[in-house]
Amino acid sequence: MEIQSSGRPIDTLMEKVLCMNILSSDYFKELFRLKTYHEVIDEIYNHVDHVEPWMTGNCRGPSTAFCLLYKFFTMKLTVKQMHGLLKHPDSPYIRAVGFLYLRYVAEPKTLWGWYEPYIKDDEEFSPGSNGKMTTMGVYVRDLVLGQILTPFDYSIFEIFGMVFPFRSCHERRSHLFPQFSVSTTLIHFSQGYPSL
Repeated sequence: MEIQSSGRPIDTLMEKVLCMNILSSDYFKELFRLKTYHEVIDEIYNHVDHVEPWMTGNCRGPSTAFCLLYKFFTMKLTVKQMHGLLKHPDSPYIRAVGFLYLRYVAEPKTLWGWYEPYIKDDEEFSPGSNGKMTTMGVYVRDLVLGQILTPFDYSIFEIFGMVFPFRSCHERRSHLFPQFSVSTTLIHFSQGYPSL
């Protein structure tokens, strides 16, 4: 069974410039040789060392991770395959690409069901190219917060299955995430959680 998706076409899931750069990259074109889920996992294992969207340095093309993520978009992963990614023992980057897939593809109302078991996951890795370490749980929390801060046409409370009678979006965020102080434009990470 396929993962319950938001129904958006794959070329609209990411920022347009990133999507265009992925589709025109030589590396992505080479990925056409990969026909199975397991081949893509092997490629992640062998070539991904961060999960930022862009390569670092002078060559500012799309990252290997995001090219492989887009390859997964074209494959329309199943629930069983997603569980395989999220629990994969060989590389945290395989797991991180799975969480990113959900962030972009999954129906927003289902995200918490996928993410909740991993909020306290203590596997350490470096999601960025700067080598700064964090835990998978913190990474997943950052993805959840990114989802909250992204303007969508539904209430954040539908994701968590909650309804609160708050007057403003800021009051709702403050209630749901008391460890964060909320201003009108920014969320300040008072507990030192790194942002992506």
